[in-house]
Amino acid sequence: MALRLPLLLLLLAAAAADALTPDGQALLAFKAAVVQDPTGALANWDATAADPCAWNGVACSASDATQTRRVVALSLPRKRLVAALPAAPLPSSLRHLNLRSNRLFGSVPGELLSGSPALQSLVLYGNELGGPLPEELGGLAFLQILDLSSNALNGSLPASILKCRRLRTLALARNNLTGPLPDGFGAELAALERLDLSFNGFSGAVPEDIGNLSRLQGTVDLSHNHFSGRIPASLGRLPEKVYIDLTYNNLSGPIPQNGALENRGPTAFIGNPGLCGPPLKNPCSPDAMPSSNPSLPNDGDSSTPGAAGGGKGKGKGLGKIAVVAIVLSDVVGILIIALIFFYCYWRAVSSKDRKELGAVAGSKGSRCGKDCGCFSRDESGTPSEHAEQYDLVALDQELRFDLDELLKASAFVLGKSGIGIVYKVVLEDGLTVAVRRLGEGGLQRFKEFQTEVEAIGKVRHPNIVTLRAYYWSFDEKLLIYDYIPNGSLSAAIHVGWKFGKPRTMTFTPLPWEARLKIMKGVAKGMSFLHEFSPKKYVHGDLRPNNVLLGTNMEPYISDFGLGRLANIAGASPIAQSDRVGLEKAQSQQSDASVSPLVSKGSCYQAPEALKTLIPSQKWDVYSYGVVLLEMITGRLPAVLLETMQMDLVQWVQFCIEDKKPSAHVLDPFLARDSEREDEMIAVLKIALACVQANPERRPSLRHVAETLERLSGSS
Repeated sequence: MALRLPLLLLLLAAAAADALTPDGQALLAFKAAVVQDPTGALANWDATAADPCAWNGVACSASDATQTRRVVALSLPRKRLVAALPAAPLPSSLRHLNLRSNRLFGSVPGELLSGSPALQSLVLYGNELGGPLPEELGGLAFLQILDLSSNALNGSLPASILKCRRLRTLALARNNLTGPLPDGFGAELAALERLDLSFNGFSGAVPEDIGNLSRLQGTVDLSHNHFSGRIPASLGRLPEKVYIDLTYNNLSGPIPQNGALENRGPTAFIGNPGLCGPPLKNPCSPDAMPSSNPSLPNDGDSSTPGAAGGGKGKGKGLGKIAVVAIVLSDVVGILIIALIFFYCYWRAVSSKDRKELGAVAGSKGSRCGKDCGCFSRDESGTPSEHAEQYDLVALDQELRFDLDELLKASAFVLGKSGIGIVYKVVLEDGLTVAVRRLGEGGLQRFKEFQTEVEAIGKVRHPNIVTLRAYYWSFDEKLLIYDYIPNGSLSAAIHVGWKFGKPRTMTFTPLPWEARLKIMKGVAKGMSFLHEFSPKKYVHGDLRPNNVLLGTNMEPYISDFGLGRLANIAGASPIAQSDRVGLEKAQSQQSDASVSPLVSKGSCYQAPEALKTLIPSQKWDVYSYGVVLLEMITGRLPAVLLETMQMDLVQWVQFCIEDKKPSAHVLDPFLARDSEREDEMIAVLKIALACVQANPERRPSLRHVAETLERLSGSS
């Protein structure tokens, strides 16, 4: 009898295993390889269950043909699982595998991949995997996302990966991969949108065909490798908004100046001692520069027709008359140059004397410094040699880093606009800042720039983004701000909404308390700019994209003074009214929702802006009123109706004239909070006062801030 009980248990276990689907059995093979499961992520993976679809991290979908539920996704990120990936296939129907940020060790078995040919995403980021990448990657014809970053993988990138022609993301950063990229990398992987190969040991030349990757976005990161040779000019064919990071390689030769490579700052090329030419300081030697006409023969080639030292007749030498003429012309030229130098010296000395006399007489001095030519320079228009030597100029005594640390830090593109690229920069000590890179070249008015930027740096208020430092050189202008982590107000209002209708994605609207807090903070910041700052400033471009949100949803006004700085620095910005804000990349609202009839930028402009180009504080009041309406209604600044399009101010006024109920105007999410409706109506009245057509009838922002402060909402 004692022997019969274990036998019965074995039979029952076998029967349970038979009841489990093949997908479930494949998942149990993975569970058997798990050494530690400290969070109990696999606790309900029960061998006695007939269907694994209810297990943690498992998602299923019914087959269209048989209606049989199959496992299509396995997602167990950040569960601290300790395991070696089993050399056994996962469910053949698996499309998505996400095991990032665990403690997986060992290699990536080829059998694990070959058993799931339908895989579309494979995310194993942040583990301890080693060994080479398996050739079986090439069998994943539907693979779109491959993220194996931050592991210890070694060996070369297998050529079989070129068969994954649907690949959109290839992230292999921070591994030990070596060798050249396979031939045809750019031609075969033309669907790539993200490419990150940084912090590896890749070597050889940057592929010539990498310029075919026309769908790339964000940063193409090839930094911290051993790529050598010249930078291929084909990189310039990449989209203009793409930032190409080639830092810390062994690249050499001149930097091509075309397309996406044109007007890049030196920060994209540092750490390559062999590189030369702009935007770097070291010029290229004549030998390093590509020949402008390689078909011409060398001067020293004795076989060249007409070379010195042989033959008679025409074209084989210069006659005596020609030689004498050349010598005489050289002498005359030298005399003319000497006379010009003498004349300019005399004018400069005379100018100095006249300037001193003018000063004694109480005059404004001579205009010769600007108009008398020769060696004079307009000192207000061009920085001195000392200005070119500037390190990072701190506007804050507590600044803890220098230019070298800034350039070596990890940088991520936040967005790009007509006023330059914005980066999130994480320094070695963990400090995060936002760096805006203005354009290169242009009008070199350093003293004017210095005066303007130092005035902006003195503006300190809890609701205004602080400018901490700046850097100026002939080919690089940087502005360093505090980094504000929660994106823009525009994203907070509109992500998940389109024309007032909720999208299918999950979206948590801002509650009224948070909106009121933001309204008050923006009013306080703008009031400070208008009345309490060192000068009575004007922002001139207030909009939700330029209001950033902190960790506790506190608002920060950004881009104050940016248009002026960009004009001085030669960034050639587009009109401020149409300019993209700092956090455009973080806002997921499509510009396609606004027709050309009413642009998003023009909706924030006061009516008088069409008549004068000089911004006023009344402009800011109007813009603030539109922001209030946007927060109250939850609608875009351009409202699309069934038969027409109008801006938000016109739409609200139309609703009031048509005597629509308040619920029709309010954001549907806010309309549910009936207890706070009185406050919402009060804010609506303030907004309507701010957007009056007559600027003289608009209230001051100090009065607006005081009125909002009397509302009872939590701030």
